[in-house]
Amino acid sequence: MAHRLLTARAVVGLFPANSRGDDVVVYADSERSRVRMTIPQLRQQMEKPTGRSNFCLADFVAPGGTGLADHIGAFAVSAGFRSAELAERFERDADDYHGIMAKALADRLAEALAERMHERVRRELWGYADHEALGNDDLIRERYVGIRPAPGYPACPDHSQKQELFDLLDVTGNTGITLSETFALHPAASVCGWYIAHPESFYFGLGNIGRDQVEDFARRKGVPIETAERWLAPNLAYDPDEGKRPS
Repeated sequence: MAHRLLTARAVVGLFPANSRGDDVVVYADSERSRVRMTIPQLRQQMEKPTGRSNFCLADFVAPGGTGLADHIGAFAVSAGFRSAELAERFERDADDYHGIMAKALADRLAEALAERMHERVRRELWGYADHEALGNDDLIRERYVGIRPAPGYPACPDHSQKQELFDLLDVTGNTGITLSETFALHPAASVCGWYIAHPESFYFGLGNIGRDQVEDFARRKGVPIETAERWLAPNLAYDPDEGKRPS
């Protein structure tokens, strides 16, 4: 602690929001008179038993037509500032073990900071679970109300959502965390994602999706379908090159 070998930084924000179909609409003001941005989400398309739904993260944000004034949160945290320099110092001394451990420690501290900020949002900043009193085992088992899905992870594999999140929070201006053209965070020991407070929200995997949804997603996102297919390649239930003529 006395040497301050690592530096942690965080930014969180809460925004008026409602869902519209499979989109989350974020408003620019509390009166919801102007849309700040629309964040397209993706829906499971797998076959399920009768009575079981295919989920989308937008399902856990109140639809605009209900009159419910819902919100969505966003966060970005890092414990990786100075971690690269620290690891390089060990590596210059041929101490690969401590170099690896420095990076691993920064990763673990970033996850711990994400957990702590989520707790503060639930109990203080958003306050929808202000009476929460969970022990470590409960936290590990995610027995809290609400979720914090991260772009690029199973429920929202679209890494490009990080750009919308960065714009909402001014992440770089507030923390120094940067986003590459391929949506990688720097420093590497950084995490970003959304806060959803719905009491029935849970983590799920998107699974494979068809061309119809990818085309709809590309339209909602305002990008060519080829770009959407590249972003969502691990989740495609079809071969995007099938039927294309060789150039």
